[in-house]
Amino acid sequence: MSFRVNTNISAMSALRSLGQNGSSMATAMARLSSGVRINSGADDPAGLQISEGFRSQITSMDQALRNNSDASNFAKTAEGALSEVNRLLNDARSLAIANSNDATLTVSQKQANQNQLTSILSSVDRISSNTSYGTKKLLDGSAGVQATITDSTKVQSFALGGTIGGTSITTGNTMTLNVTTAAVKATANGRNGGAVTVAAFGATAVGAGNAGSFSVNGTTFTTTAATTNAEMVNMVNAKSAETGVTMDIYMNGANATLRLTSNKFGTVGNAVNISSSSAAFSAVGSANLAGGVDAVATVDVLGGTPKNFTAVPGTDGLTLGDSDGNRIVLTALGGTTVASSTVGQVQANSSQFQIGANAGQTTTLSLSSSSASSLGLTGTSADIMSVANSATTLAAIDTAINTVSGQRGSIGNFMRNVIDSNTRALGVAKENLEASDSSIRDTDMAAEMTKYTQLQVLQQAGLSMLAQANSSSSAVLSLLRG
Repeated sequence: MSFRVNTNISAMSALRSLGQNGSSMATAMARLSSGVRINSGADDPAGLQISEGFRSQITSMDQALRNNSDASNFAKTAEGALSEVNRLLNDARSLAIANSNDATLTVSQKQANQNQLTSILSSVDRISSNTSYGTKKLLDGSAGVQATITDSTKVQSFALGGTIGGTSITTGNTMTLNVTTAAVKATANGRNGGAVTVAAFGATAVGAGNAGSFSVNGTTFTTTAATTNAEMVNMVNAKSAETGVTMDIYMNGANATLRLTSNKFGTVGNAVNISSSSAAFSAVGSANLAGGVDAVATVDVLGGTPKNFTAVPGTDGLTLGDSDGNRIVLTALGGTTVASSTVGQVQANSSQFQIGANAGQTTTLSLSSSSASSLGLTGTSADIMSVANSATTLAAIDTAINTVSGQRGSIGNFMRNVIDSNTRALGVAKENLEASDSSIRDTDMAAEMTKYTQLQVLQQAGLSMLAQANSSSSAVLSLLRG
């Protein structure tokens, strides 16, 4: 055994072990105090990724459950209104039966019953037009209009309400787009290179006469005599996100020319402003080009009745809307193609609900119009002044009652067999996901406390051994005293 005083290996080893125990104790204390096993990515990188995936699903399931609750309330609102329509139709049927008793009723009595029937049908129309979930009409034939894109090269997205051009969308149809004014980006032509190719002009230096600085939409660029046109283009395009424009070299007729083009279509915020102390891009001076042109289009979803769509204020020139709040976002190709084409399919009378945590987990509920005319109660089918008309009206009312009852039955099936069933299934799935996430993320308090107690003992032992190691060097003094 060697005795040294400059390097105490025993003390160093004890200190290292004590530090490791201290780090493990800090981790154990964090887990015990937070109740979470993974407090940072370093605790369990793979477990953290799996747990975050579970948590995103759990959060989405919570929203899906709220969506299911909203869907149930939506359906209950419609069913409650149809229940009242059923009651009114039952009263109307009684009036038709009463007026069929021609032998005992006077004309004035029949007229009184007719007036009451007319009032009942007015109430049916009122319920049909006024029943809403929030601001969403339910029973006027416009609920849940769906639009599906069939030509994604021209249309990026669209959202349709229940009306277009003040007319309710009550039947399915194709959507036809006709761009009457093409969208245009703002451009500014720069220095002309003459009758040379794009490649040759790009490889040419700007020269001493054109060296200097120029700014595009407030961003300054500096060129030297040796800077080539292609290098200047790359310099400007590197700041495209900042300036809102891009530069290229293109053939303007027979000549290669520098050009600045706005990144966006339309008139809003797309100006190309140039100021220059050199002719690297353009002649010395300044230019202010206004934005491009907004697209204007007509959209037909009513079958031969096109409606005007213009640029929505504050957006680019490809986002169009109408006075009813409908929106259509065109692609660059769609906004510049001045031609009539079919771009979508509209389905009326169907409301779509997102009832799951993932894309595509949807369901629909069809709600048709419940107005008196939609139920067939018009003309002689709403006239009970004669026995013959009373019989016709009675048959029409029976058909209307069956129609409304069938609609209520469909809504009931939707609530019981779709929404309620899906809510129960979602609840079970969410519970199991939370259990899986807990097994990865949460601390096993008993196991962690056992480990913490062990570390406490090791820390105390380590402190004791460190003290012993530090005092062992004093044994060398006995040699020195000898």
